[in-house]
Amino acid sequence: MYDLTGKVALVTGAGGERGFGRAIANRLAREGADVAVNDVALNPYGSAGGWQGLESVAAEIATEGRNPLILVGDISDSASVERMVQETLERFGRIDILVNNAGSRPGPDRVPLVELTEEAFDEVQRVNVRGTFLCTRAVARHMIERGGGGKIIIISSLAGKRGVPRFAAYTASKFALVGFTQSVAHELAPYGVNVNAVCPGLAETERAVLEAEVMRPSGMTSDEQLRQRAAVRARANPLGRITETEDIARMAAFLSSTESDYITGLAVSVSGGDVMY
Repeated sequence: MYDLTGKVALVTGAGGERGFGRAIANRLAREGADVAVNDVALNPYGSAGGWQGLESVAAEIATEGRNPLILVGDISDSASVERMVQETLERFGRIDILVNNAGSRPGPDRVPLVELTEEAFDEVQRVNVRGTFLCTRAVARHMIERGGGGKIIIISSLAGKRGVPRFAAYTASKFALVGFTQSVAHELAPYGVNVNAVCPGLAETERAVLEAEVMRPSGMTSDEQLRQRAAVRARANPLGRITETEDIARMAAFLSSTESDYITGLAVSVSGGDVMY
């Protein structure tokens, strides 16, 4: 549908079997892009069922006839980010698309504000905000120097548009990404670089499972809690279901293509109408 032949994409947080990063990386490869995939560990969620994390994603990209590159590194560490960008440039010579998808793991931050520790709050901002800033800055410098424009996509959340109880740290970080997107879109527009955010609704990713584990009521398993939450959200959704990873991948492919050349600074809700702004 979109021709990304000759383009090079860097997708962070791509090691999960059920995550947005995997779906996005594969969709960009199907559209013709070579794809560098990153995560904080080679297999960040373990190898249940034979899944091998970034190695599995790279193998899928290769089956699309495209060239993958595996980048293990912490996006919140500037030296690590600079190394990953340099390795991508050494391998492919350019970066045309950056997808800032990596996010913090749900844990001690999913508590009422009065119980939220400084350490838990700071950890969410470290990954979600600092990490996105570092990756965007490094790739933007390259895009400006190279010329020819580019596409930067930031994965925010519906929690970046609407506050959620017990999500104060996460919501703060995702609202920050929407504002960051707007500021950077202004700055990079003269260089032909489009910057947009995508705000997914609830999806059954590994992170959602971890979230269910830390938020489940006593006597309920994490799977039960996730299924219950998903059912409630689906019933309330105008289109009758929760978000699927392919929904986000389709939007990322559009925003990576020339079809979105006149779109920048937006935070697009991909949620079946759960949030309509």
